[in-house]
Amino acid sequence: MSEQDHLSQDREPLKLTSNAAKRIIKILSDEPQGSQVRLRVDGGGCSGFQYHFDITTTGEADDLVLEKDGAILRVDSLSLPLIEGSEVDFVDDLMGQSFRVNNPAATASCGCGTSFSL
Repeated sequence: MSEQDHLSQDREPLKLTSNAAKRIIKILSDEPQGSQVRLRVDGGGCSGFQYHFDITTTGEADDLVLEKDGAILRVDSLSLPLIEGSEVDFVDDLMGQSFRVNNPAATASCGCGTSFSL
């Protein structure tokens, strides 16, 4: 096994920051018990693909389920290859408050950070 193969096997498929985990917990505090946040990628947007964050009470068996500090983020199996290796963060800056996906595979993204291209 090459060093590159070894590194890719040890890498987490997706990271959730503490800020994102805190925001997920805050969002879900007013939702029904068992609610979770789901991240999916859809075609569209100004750069080709768009990130969507939804609240769900159901999941699929093949979802990636990330847990950090009591917060749960689900990612469907079709979206995961497009965002693998990314970091999901929550930012509060002059542009406003939003989840931000820091995607190392993105070759371009829009100014607001909600769409990207590969």
